[in-house]
Amino acid sequence: MQDDYGYTFLLMSRIFRSIGIIYITLSSSLYLASIGVRPEIIGIIFLGAILFSSLLSLALGMIGDRYGYKKVLIATEIISSLAALVLAISINNFLIFTGFIIGGVGGAAGGIRGVFSPGLTALVASNWRNEAERVRRLSLLMSAASFSGIGGSILLSLRSYINNSVEGYRILYFVSFALLLASAISLLFVKEVKRPKKTSKVITKPSLKFISKVIVSNSITGFGLGIAIPLLPLWYKLAFHATSFEIGLIFTTSYLTTAIGSLLARKLRAEPLKVASITRILNGIFLIAMAFSPWLPLAAGLYIARGLNAGIGSPNRSAVNVRGVSEEDFGTASSIQGMATRFSQMSSGISGYLLDLSLSLPLEIGGILQAIGGYLYMRLLSGSRNVSEESSKKVSF
Repeated sequence: MQDDYGYTFLLMSRIFRSIGIIYITLSSSLYLASIGVRPEIIGIIFLGAILFSSLLSLALGMIGDRYGYKKVLIATEIISSLAALVLAISINNFLIFTGFIIGGVGGAAGGIRGVFSPGLTALVASNWRNEAERVRRLSLLMSAASFSGIGGSILLSLRSYINNSVEGYRILYFVSFALLLASAISLLFVKEVKRPKKTSKVITKPSLKFISKVIVSNSITGFGLGIAIPLLPLWYKLAFHATSFEIGLIFTTSYLTTAIGSLLARKLRAEPLKVASITRILNGIFLIAMAFSPWLPLAAGLYIARGLNAGIGSPNRSAVNVRGVSEEDFGTASSIQGMATRFSQMSSGISGYLLDLSLSLPLEIGGILQAIGGYLYMRLLSGSRNVSEESSKKVSF
């Protein structure tokens, strides 16, 4: 693949980011539980993390449309690296909570967790107008991030061998700090094309009309994910008495299958919307099946299979999400979509309470909502066209 626009450095950034942020995300609920924080309080901390990342994403998306998405990506990595440093050196609960909130741990701990930060989708969409090329570029980024996420889950598995006390978590937060800082430095060498000058204060009406349809589906899906996914490492511990090594191994294998799925997405010739919708429905079905699993190996196998499915669907979904968006609105549109998804994931605030009521309840509710969101995704976006690709053809003609 031609290394235009410093694409190799973008790949390196996502690799460094994935290892660092995956470890923080996976370890967060386990670390908080180990220092005596109750599950319902952990859920509220995740709620605060999602709220912060939502507002930050919106602000940075609007800034990116005017001043460049590369700057936005760098700012995000600097914030995350500072949060990791706070977690590494602090024993004060208030500072620890703050570190998790500003560190972006509110999202899912899936294999593609490490690739996305505000401005990434907008940068790819801006640099490559052809939708098929966008899918290929995003697929490679996601597969690289998923493979690298294995490093984050391995860190969790090795934590008890490094130091079996809470100090072991903090030692590895230093590693996350260094990796996130390296991600920010790599981004300095990424280039981006010049875009049309921003003509609206926030977003143009056609772009808003398109993303409103995406938001409906993403909000329902996000609400389900917020209930089911953030406390999933803790769920494995409570439901099956899994050790941190076992939990790390489950997620390691899941990241491997997610990476394979992302690579397979590059080879598919199916219509991206169909792939995105069907895989999202299946993601929900896998969660429901996990809820009824009586054995750890079965629950682990279902989550690993879900990783493969998610890897196939995510690059297609990211490309479709900007299909009907004007070039001048890529950053704002991506951020509004992301903000809506993150706001809906504030349902993680009740996941701890649901976990107390019944261990299976978060996965059952979350799975049903994700399947519904996948169905609506297809219904609402059918007939949408790639605006920037059509614009490019008109200019060439």
